[in-house]
Amino acid sequence: MNKKLLSAALLAMVMVVGAGCGQKPTAAPALQETAQNQNEQSDVNAAQPDDSNGSDAAQGEDTANTNNQVDKPDQKADEPADQKQTIEVYYTDPQEMELKKSEKEIHFKKDSDKYQEAFKALQDSGNSELIPLWGKIELKSMEVKDGAMTLDIHMPDEARLGAGGEQFALDALSQTMFQFKEVQTIELLVDGQQVESLMGHVDLDHPMTRN
Repeated sequence: MNKKLLSAALLAMVMVVGAGCGQKPTAAPALQETAQNQNEQSDVNAAQPDDSNGSDAAQGEDTANTNNQVDKPDQKADEPADQKQTIEVYYTDPQEMELKKSEKEIHFKKDSDKYQEAFKALQDSGNSELIPLWGKIELKSMEVKDGAMTLDIHMPDEARLGAGGEQFALDALSQTMFQFKEVQTIELLVDGQQVESLMGHVDLDHPMTRN
């Protein structure tokens, strides 16, 4: 009887031990699956790019572009405005009998340009009854400094006039330019040189002065 009880107790112990050993392998797959999921999540995070740096860079570039647009000065702000002035210009009649005065409107941006525009007006009257005395004469350069105007011209042979025409030409130039109060003298050069006479008939002063 005691042997039977002892055998039953041993059998029960074996069954308990066997049951415990059978449950342990079931926990291992769960732990393995958890570790695998964590590794996969890490791989996904590593594969996805970090947009934070790119967004910051794009935002910084947009800000820089905005600042450039705001700080960029208006290139036309420093350009001088167009000016106009009505001046007296002198020509002669078709028979070269007398000097004729006419009014013309000139346009310029700087005060230094108005003298060249005045000379251009001497070259073209726009009226068949008013003959320009400087129409065929080429202006090479012009400068006005401290009240002294210097003109350098080139005069082809066809621009030469008779004694009366030469005097009218000098009078037309001086009266047209001396209407600008800041001009006190006129130095007239031919191809960069002082000449005794513009066309060979009338003495040329160096410089011509305001009367």
